[in-house]
Parts: sequence; structure tokens; C-alpha cells
Amino acid sequence: MKQSNQKLKMLYLAKILMEQTDEEHTITVPEMIAELSKLGISAERKSIYDDLEYLQLFGLDICSNKTRTTNYYIASREFELPELKLLVDSVQSSKFITRKKSMELISKIEKLTSREYAKQLQRQVFITNRVKTLNEQIYYNVDKIHDAIAANKQITFKYFNLDVNKKKVYRKDGGLYTESPVSLTWDDENYYLITYKEKYDNYTHYRVDKMETIEITEYDRVLSDKPFDLSAYSKTMFQMFGGEETDVSVEFDNDLVGVVFDRFGTDIPIIKKDENRFVCHVKVAVSPHFLSWIMSFGNKAKILSPDYVADKMYQLATEIKQIYEK
Repeated sequence: MKQSNQKLKMLYLAKILMEQTDEEHTITVPEMIAELSKLGISAERKSIYDDLEYLQLFGLDICSNKTRTTNYYIASREFELPELKLLVDSVQSSKFITRKKSMELISKIEKLTSREYAKQLQRQVFITNRVKTLNEQIYYNVDKIHDAIAANKQITFKYFNLDVNKKKVYRKDGGLYTESPVSLTWDDENYYLITYKEKYDNYTHYRVDKMETIEITEYDRVLSDKPFDLSAYSKTMFQMFGGEETDVSVEFDNDLVGVVFDRFGTDIPIIKKDENRFVCHVKVAVSPHFLSWIMSFGNKAKILSPDYVADKMYQLATEIKQIYEK
């Protein structure tokens, strides 16, 4: 066993450097020898110097500084600390990743830096009260959907919603959906599968965390002859809530121009109405969510046309007013 460990000396030395050192936390050669000794590996100073040289030639960015002693550390890694903090923030804020999986992923991210720097990542973790999906299958769902797209195959799956008791209620009474997957997209903190419907010559979408028992079939996908524009589809299907697709003109206060660009992109046409307001023309799926989004701006936004969309807004505002009337 001891002889076997000796053959692994250089690998263990690399592991010690990766786990224990960074620019602020260094290690001396005697300390390396002591750490290796804990693993049942004996080493002499000269062999450590040789190993460090080989590890540098291999690609490890091992640097040193001299004080009273010579101190070694890993100067750069595949991911720098600010990048890892960004990854941790993304994982913990992603609604479609469950709490359990979030903690597992963050634990793996921590291993990409030194132990001391990993403590800074741990201080960023505040997952407890964040809204998270309950479906642990989402990771396997995403993987299987990608496999189906790569293999050009249709998939089958069950689809559900949650009732007021948080119980699953399956669509089609638990029957299977058969779809031709086109693309996966992340919108409003949720993963969506976009599929093509040959019968209607259009696209539809499903929340991936509400899909179950996905299977790849032996049948090839049936796709449109026209190229699919994911960006255009996402903008049109406003926050992934369905509705009749319509060209809508909306008048906004100038201070909302940033919000409009964030939602629809900077390439949408806008027309200055006066010193305080502008008008934009967008193609959206007219849904309750779209109307509620417009309503959230109060008197700073107004639907101009078409008339039936403005009428829907008026009806929604009237219904809301009525429930608050005493």
C-alpha cells in the first residue's frame, strides 16, 4: 500500500496545492511533506522540488513568494473566484433548480477553488426561503430532451399542474403527449420545451418541471420547413403565457423605455409622441399576463390598438375595480 501511495505522490501533491492554496493562503515545502505524510507518503525536499517543476510543465500555475521561507500557491485556476460567485448566485436564484440540487451543485462549485475561498462562496448561500421547483426530475428531463433533439426523435411524456392542495393533476387524464421537440429555453426563471405542431403548423411550449416519464420514441421529429427563431418566439409568447398573437400599439411614459427594451429588445420600433411619451408597436400573445404587465404601470402605459385588446384591458380593470368596491 505504501509503495502504491508513493506512485501517486505527484497527484496527491497537486491535490494539496489545489485544495489548500491560493494567493492569500500559501504552503511551504516542509508543510507539503507533512501533508503527504498524513497520506502515508514519504517525501524528500528534492523530490518535492522536482514534482513542483513537473506539475508546472503539466500546466498548473504554481507560483512562489519568499519571506523568511519560500511559499507556494496556485495562482490561477479554470474559474476565478468572482466567476464562481456568479455561478453560485445563478444556481441559488434559479427557481427551476430544487433546494436539494442547488446545495449539491454549489458543493461541487466550491471544489473548484481553495478551501478558504470556498468559505466565501458558502457565505453567499441563502436558499432556504427562495421559491424553488419541487420536481427533482427536471435535470433528467432536460438531459433526455437534449438527447431526443440530437437524435432527431419525437418524445412522449405526461404533463401536470398542481391543485390548491399541491397535488398533481394530470392533463389528458394522465394520457401521454407525443411531441416533436425543437428547443429548450429559459424564460422568467423557468425551463420550457418548445415543440412543433404539424397539424396546426405552429409551435407550443411546456414547462419542463411539469413533465414526467419522458421517453424518446423511434419516430423522427416532424419540423417546419421554415427556420425557427427562438428569440422572436420568446418575445411573442410574452412570459410563456398563451394567447392570440396580435400586433399591439402601446403608449408609454418616457421613463419606461428601459423596461420596454428589456422586455422586447432594442430593435423594436418606437415613435416619439411628445416630450413625455412614446408609442411602440409589438407582436405579442394577448394573454391575462400581458394585460397585467401593462396594468402594473398604472397611468404610465395605455393600449392604443387594436380596439378589442384595449377593450380587454378595460374589462379587466373594471373587474378588478368591482372586487374592491364596498
